[in-house]
Amino acid sequence: MEPSQPSDEARVLVIYTGGTIGMLVGAQGYVPEPFFLTETLASQKRFYDPLQDSLFSNAASVKGYREWSTSGRSSPSAAETPPTSSASHPTLWVKSSRPIGRVRKLAPVASNMPIDTIQCEKISDDIYQAKLPSLVTPRSVTPGVSGGKRIRYAILEWDPLLDSSNLGINDWIRIATEIELNYMDFDAFVVLHGTDTMSYSSSALSFLLEDLGKTVILSGAQIPLSQLRNDAVDNLLGALTIAGHYIIPECSLYFNHILYRGNRVSKMSSYDLNAFQSPNFPPLVNVGIDIVVNWNEVLRQMNLRRFRAHKIYIPYHTAATLRLFPGMSDATVHAFLAPPTRGIVLETFGSGNAPQRSELMSALKQACDSGIVIVAITQCLKGSVSDAYETGRTLQKVGVVPGGDMTPECALTKLAYLLSKPELSINQVRELIGMPLRGELTRPTHSPPTRPTAGPDLPSIQGLLTQFVRLSSSSSAHQIPRITFSPSLGNDAQDATASWSGTARETSSTEAALLPLLMHLAAARNEVESLKFCMAIAATWEAEDTTPAFIPGGVVNCLEAGSGRSPLHVAALHGHAASVTWLLESGALVHLRDTLGHTALYYAARQGHKDIVNILVGTGANLGGLECEAGYAELSMKNALNSGDQNAIEVWDKARMRMAIQSSVL
Repeated sequence: MEPSQPSDEARVLVIYTGGTIGMLVGAQGYVPEPFFLTETLASQKRFYDPLQDSLFSNAASVKGYREWSTSGRSSPSAAETPPTSSASHPTLWVKSSRPIGRVRKLAPVASNMPIDTIQCEKISDDIYQAKLPSLVTPRSVTPGVSGGKRIRYAILEWDPLLDSSNLGINDWIRIATEIELNYMDFDAFVVLHGTDTMSYSSSALSFLLEDLGKTVILSGAQIPLSQLRNDAVDNLLGALTIAGHYIIPECSLYFNHILYRGNRVSKMSSYDLNAFQSPNFPPLVNVGIDIVVNWNEVLRQMNLRRFRAHKIYIPYHTAATLRLFPGMSDATVHAFLAPPTRGIVLETFGSGNAPQRSELMSALKQACDSGIVIVAITQCLKGSVSDAYETGRTLQKVGVVPGGDMTPECALTKLAYLLSKPELSINQVRELIGMPLRGELTRPTHSPPTRPTAGPDLPSIQGLLTQFVRLSSSSSAHQIPRITFSPSLGNDAQDATASWSGTARETSSTEAALLPLLMHLAAARNEVESLKFCMAIAATWEAEDTTPAFIPGGVVNCLEAGSGRSPLHVAALHGHAASVTWLLESGALVHLRDTLGHTALYYAARQGHKDIVNILVGTGANLGGLECEAGYAELSMKNALNSGDQNAIEVWDKARMRMAIQSSVL
């Protein structure tokens, strides 16, 4: 049985590659055990509560808890008895580049998971699919998200499970491929991975997953789930919660209550639970009493291309890392630069310095002249390479490319990724190394942009309110008054009391309260200039280091409180191609669903806006969830066929309605 997807339910695919999180204690230490993780999660109510009869589902209020505690469902026998019907574990279609399922080693725990009945079928060359049993969490509520949501997830377990020290380039491509194969059927992805090389994998995947529009989170544990005291529960539950509740369209790493950008992180400790750090970039999410998303730092897709995974094989000898040390011999350098090496990450001293021996500089110059790309990064945990010292400038003169503040893991994987692109010349690779492609390095510092209006107090609010009044009024333009502020006290009184007319934080908070209203109104009126005006104000918050009121998804994805629609929903509903295109180019999330569970694509198709459908489908939009499984899209298609409405038929075909319905029926 495959469940329909309610609007209050998110679907997450967990790709379990191996690692400490699912290991057991063997004769010689921790060892992986097939299906142990899936069966254990199915036996724990915080990870699997299909009937919503756990404490977690009934403790939102005192009344709810009392009703639950007196109903008999809180008794140990009721809580520990697993459901036995076949409907207890609804299945989800999952695709993979390898056969799915295997024979377990241990006797199954009391979870009644139908793992032994998994039937895998080959549907094309190197593509397999199977129906995997799904688990569903208790309903949870997160800050900034209206209503509660349950997370339904399936676990695609690798065979064999791998220690992260054994993962390599082929495995990165395999993970990227499995995300691509299941991209249309799941809202987000969690990759369970060993900690030793997790930062290499998160960096590599950030580049391999091109034009990503959904959340991808890597996580694991220092202590396995099998131990009484562990960090596995918090790490996995936190990753699932963020993946199910927020669209953070980049490859990230979640560990010890913090979500990091995947290509900005390094493993810092082999024994602390706080094993990872991001020294040159702030966290994307901090999970404490509240879940705080740093939306200003979240990447947003700025083009109109569909998601795809880069799957070109990258030979192991393509790129390597060379760490300088005092007294390093020239023979060592020559050995690293010898064919078939095409790229080297050079870990330099301090801010990009290296020994000034003529033999060393000559070897580096000869390598650069022959087409080898050499990238300089710092050995320091925090900081960047620069040309502040003469010894650093010498490297640049011989052709070494500065790598900014990239981590060693990121620099290596980015270099290998670029070298695997046959369409790029060596000079283009060198130029791209210094450009942020996925937020992996800090842009050079520029002067902050000027605010839309000048002044020390609230004049920017004047322009904002003027735009808002203009768009919300039916009067002609010359009849619209300009909003101005006049102090209630005279200048003398103001000077005498030395009062503050307002702080930058107060100003930005007021702007943040008004911007969503203006964004939605501008989208409805197809006023692209007003949309740009809003984004210009939002850009000044970061430049002036002010923190406005919380806007989930950022200004470009701000939600209307009643309907849960974003500006993209509104523009698509009204058929405004200019606004739709500009919003997408500014980072609007094409997969975002409103309170009814609908995407912008559904509204565009429903209204017959063929040009909008073409734009959205071209950026990766697809129908799914209730749109197909509840029959909304199918009913619209049938009505169009019955009435002979050829335009509507073409629109729904362009929205790939037939493909979506077939996928939901499989």
